[in-house]
Amino acid sequence: MMVDLKLELLLLHALPLDGTMWAEQMELLPGATYAPTLYSFGDRIESWAEKVLALTTAKRLVVVGCSVGGSCALEVAALAPDRVAALVLIGTKAVCRLDPVSHALALETLYQKGLEAAWGEFWKPLFANETPPGIVEGARCITMRQPLEDVARGVTIFHTRPSRDDVLSNFPGPVVVVTGSEDVAPGLKTSRKQAEMAQHGRLHIIPDCGRYVPMEKPEAINSIICEVLEAA
Repeated sequence: MMVDLKLELLLLHALPLDGTMWAEQMELLPGATYAPTLYSFGDRIESWAEKVLALTTAKRLVVVGCSVGGSCALEVAALAPDRVAALVLIGTKAVCRLDPVSHALALETLYQKGLEAAWGEFWKPLFANETPPGIVEGARCITMRQPLEDVARGVTIFHTRPSRDDVLSNFPGPVVVVTGSEDVAPGLKTSRKQAEMAQHGRLHIIPDCGRYVPMEKPEAINSIICEVLEAA
């Protein structure tokens, strides 16, 4: 694959995982790929975006984000629209409607029942039923090594992030929206609307897949990202 040597790939993880969820994507752009763990980067998604931008050096970035990582990708595009060559948004919803009840429930579960219970209640169900158990167990292991306070911070950032439909609709570069066919939130309807909202948007639906496409269907997302890199 021939790509611009001044191009870098930025991979932003989902809750309740960390940068290692991108293990199958780290060699797509060797020596120019960043997959940071976001929790220590502050208490606001804007702070996360500022910190991940500071990690990069190239003038042009392809930014890929899954779930809250996709929301962070939109923040990166808002902060540095001249540097972001393309966005790949996986299981991401640009419009955020505040839901204090769900936010409080998630934090209550984390603090009163623990991370294992929260994993089983909120995140394990986001995998497709067809996903091999070993992949789901790998994600659980990543989750269980996160400090509870970090995951709680991520939950709060997820529930308080601003809507960025304006960024999505005004972004001048390619926007590739990816959804697993079994991902119920944001789901196919919302994902299609977001692809249509973007000036240069397109939608990929990954069969037999849930929220965590990079882990569940790495070959599919790798092909999509490679296509974006080649065109950037």
